[in-house]
Amino acid sequence: MTAKQQNRTVADSPLSRRRQRLLSPITRRILAINILALGFLGAGILYLDEYKENLIEAELAGLMTQAEMFAVALSEGAVARSPSGQYRVSEIPNQMVRRLVKTTGVRARLFGVNGRLVADSRLLVGSGGTVSIEVLPPPEDLESPLSRAFDLFERVADHIFGAKRYPKYTENSRQHARDYAEVVAALSGDYVKAVRALDRDHLILAVAVPVQRYKQVLGGLLVTKDSNGIDDALYETRRDILKVFAVALALTVLLSVYLAGTIARPLRRLALAAERVRHDHSRRHRIPDMGDRDDEIGELAATLNDMTNALWKRMDAIDRFAADVAHEIKNPLTSLRSAVETTARLKDSAQQQKLMGIIQEDVGRLDRLISDISEASRIDAELSRAESEPTDIAGMLATLADIQNATSGLTGPRVVLARTDGADPLMISGIESRLAQVFRNLITNAATFSPSDGVISITISAEPLEVHIDVDDEGPGIPPGNEEKIFQRFYTERADSEKFGIHSGLGLSISQQIIEAHRGEIRAGNRFDKEGNVLGARFTVRLPLT
Repeated sequence: MTAKQQNRTVADSPLSRRRQRLLSPITRRILAINILALGFLGAGILYLDEYKENLIEAELAGLMTQAEMFAVALSEGAVARSPSGQYRVSEIPNQMVRRLVKTTGVRARLFGVNGRLVADSRLLVGSGGTVSIEVLPPPEDLESPLSRAFDLFERVADHIFGAKRYPKYTENSRQHARDYAEVVAALSGDYVKAVRALDRDHLILAVAVPVQRYKQVLGGLLVTKDSNGIDDALYETRRDILKVFAVALALTVLLSVYLAGTIARPLRRLALAAERVRHDHSRRHRIPDMGDRDDEIGELAATLNDMTNALWKRMDAIDRFAADVAHEIKNPLTSLRSAVETTARLKDSAQQQKLMGIIQEDVGRLDRLISDISEASRIDAELSRAESEPTDIAGMLATLADIQNATSGLTGPRVVLARTDGADPLMISGIESRLAQVFRNLITNAATFSPSDGVISITISAEPLEVHIDVDDEGPGIPPGNEEKIFQRFYTERADSEKFGIHSGLGLSISQQIIEAHRGEIRAGNRFDKEGNVLGARFTVRLPLT
């Protein structure tokens, strides 16, 4: 794939098409969550139901104070004494009531003890008759859109949360004390507060107090006031809250966009870089370095970079493995082809028989090589799928030593097991069959290089966090400089007495692979005496304890 085709593939990918959107999905989600949370908070504050109740209580308290003052004034100035010595309401209360409430904005009505309306501050009495004064509400078309929006909001909120219901206020053309329960109570000497609904959006606040002289109730004074002042206070408060909410909303949007940008943009860079790496075969593209970010995105970038490097290493290892396999298989195939071609030309049966023996050996070598290659290729998958279980490594080594001593008899080296930490079980978490495979391989190698009357020493020593196992033989040791090389695939260094082609050179490589999968380490070296002579090879395995 050319660079132009690769760029076109990346540009046409779903990731690139998502990248062209104005706002990324994560940005939209952050905005939606923050705005929704702020919106619920703002709506709860704008509802102001408790604030409205407090305003109503304050207005009623003020009305009660005014009504008591009016009642005292009326008991002093609008009361006359009858010839029998009883007090009664005089003939001038209407003008006096109007003068009392002139600057207060309230309405006062005085009812006599018989329940008849005696005075009303909204009635003008003159030579032309009686004129009723009515305060009209503002025209509907003069209400601002904001006010109508607040009214709509309050209706919806009242429908959701349940608004407090007040009795309907009605006013007959001929008013009587029995039309108002609070006035009836005032004529009995009580002080009463009441709230009534004038229409859907307005209330009437009322207080009723007795007008009395020397404990004698002469009438009931009803003082009322509409809720326009409360409505105006609620409107102003909501408008101020809305201003603060608008500023908070703007800050929330800006901060949300900034926060989303610090998350979404780096993630987009990482995703696009990963997309390019996926289509890149020349390793020109890399995961961006975000080491300056001390957060999870920086950790994600570092992890993706490490994962990419590990994948490239794995691919390189696969390529090397394929090349090594081709090289190792080519040798016996070349020998086979040469032997077959020579056998076809030979007439001597003895020579043919000899060549047939060579063919059989090469076929056997190929079979062992392919089996070991298959084992090495599937070991990774098996180790990743298998479940680790607690394993007593000391008990397993004791069993392997007994098996080796029983099978070798008197013709092979003897295995001696020693512990430096006592006799308690040493538990590790691992796959017992694979760990046994490693130590069988090490014991077999040691037996191959040791003399028949030699000793293979297995020493177990435990530390607080790990266990060390040393496998020592009495052979010629490892050639200098090959301590790491012997773990490479297809490396063979066999004893002179051993026939060529018996081993594939994959045993130690597989053993290292198994030990590293168990988070352990395997090393190779030589043992020396005081004069520096090689006493034999030593393989050391370190495994973590559970």
